[in-house]
Amino acid sequence: MFIGGGTEHDSLRVGNAYDWDLNGGSVVTWQPTPGSLAKARQAPVSSVPASSMQVGHLRGYVEFNEKGLDYSRAIMGSWDVPGRCDIRAMTYVINAHLRRHATYHSWFEYNGPEDIVRHTIANPRDIQFVAKQYGEMTQPQWEEHVLATPDPLQWDCFRFGIVQYEERFALYAVVDHLHCDPMLIAGLYVEILMNYTAILEGKAPVTLPPAASYDDFCLREAATVSAMTLDSPEVRKWIEFAEANGGTLPDFPLPLGDQSIPCGGDVHAVQLLGPEQTAQFEAMCQKAGARFSGGLFACAALAHHELSGAETYYGLTPTDKRKSPADFMTVGWFTGVVPFTVPINPNSFEETARAAQASFDANMDCANVPFDKVLELAPWLRKYGPQFTMMSYMDAGLPPLSAIVATALDGVNATAFTDGRSPAYMYSTVFRLFDEVSIMVSFPNNPVARESVIRYTDTLKSAFDKVVAGSLAEIPVRAAR
Repeated sequence: MFIGGGTEHDSLRVGNAYDWDLNGGSVVTWQPTPGSLAKARQAPVSSVPASSMQVGHLRGYVEFNEKGLDYSRAIMGSWDVPGRCDIRAMTYVINAHLRRHATYHSWFEYNGPEDIVRHTIANPRDIQFVAKQYGEMTQPQWEEHVLATPDPLQWDCFRFGIVQYEERFALYAVVDHLHCDPMLIAGLYVEILMNYTAILEGKAPVTLPPAASYDDFCLREAATVSAMTLDSPEVRKWIEFAEANGGTLPDFPLPLGDQSIPCGGDVHAVQLLGPEQTAQFEAMCQKAGARFSGGLFACAALAHHELSGAETYYGLTPTDKRKSPADFMTVGWFTGVVPFTVPINPNSFEETARAAQASFDANMDCANVPFDKVLELAPWLRKYGPQFTMMSYMDAGLPPLSAIVATALDGVNATAFTDGRSPAYMYSTVFRLFDEVSIMVSFPNNPVARESVIRYTDTLKSAFDKVVAGSLAEIPVRAAR
């Protein structure tokens, strides 16, 4: 499946680990030395708490494991580099990357959902990854290799490597979500690929401003969250949102099957808008007084209305909490979640888009408060259930991706994969890449969920088509069964 183009030369190929075709080649993987592993095991306890997203991820991993389910956790992908890899140079830049970013320096001791303890390697120079030659692999061996990356309760839950071909090599990374968000793409491109190229050309490594401290981010976030009370405006907004939605967070409008049965995960990708449609849609958003994101959420609301008959759409979307230029040069999980409420006018895109944008903008400060804190303060609310869903929007023309994405992804056979394990929940990502808009949905790999996801993406695409064509009134309402 391709996003943002249609060929390997001008798009991003997406899928899960089982779609990641090795196509021959010889595998080299960088992994920690025994000495590095020993130093990590001996790392002292740190007073820095895990971030709210890290806590949720670790709890999810343990909860799924206790149910006999394999929790989706790794982000993986690759891009092509011409020539034969200089192993010594690549070793240097990979270690420089790992030592530069504090998130890689920690591991977590899980004693219970309320007792997660950080351990931090005191001296980053104790981190030493070395290349190990694995040679040629069969496709099943390759899948097993990338999925063998350690779990998030281990320090070394990340791997880097290459697949060497005749005249090129694929540089790949497998990093647990514990340590990254989409900014990882920029970090890997700038710090690994650009530095590698500079060294090969006999130049000094690229001079980068100091990375921000992920520890500082975690401390600031914890201080903000601990100061929240029932009277805090952000908490009140969350409570009003959840109460209006039946006392919890939003559900996907179609059935997703029995998720207690191990079935792994899969992804489904569909183009929503081609280049001309994208330009038209953006103009319509501007005319409505909304940004592109507001228009997207309006279309999601219209699709939800068609599927369920609901007159109000309750949505959730992640947002980047980076603030400073240094933050944008830092690898880590800097994400918060924003709730928004959209009263739906099925005959007016402009009205629906304005409402979506206004609600999203008004609730941006809710990203500072994880819903778990809201549940603690408002115990009459309920944790989300198995139908829970969220939609992310990633625009390659905006920070943090805009500075590098055109160069990093154009013509390099770029790939991005999920690990094919059971997703924490049904998650949609809408990409705007190379003037096209596509959606990728991660879902439980069972027939019921697959049918529902296909129906949903078809309905969402139809809503976009009708908005661009100016024929919204033609949308029928078919309540989900």
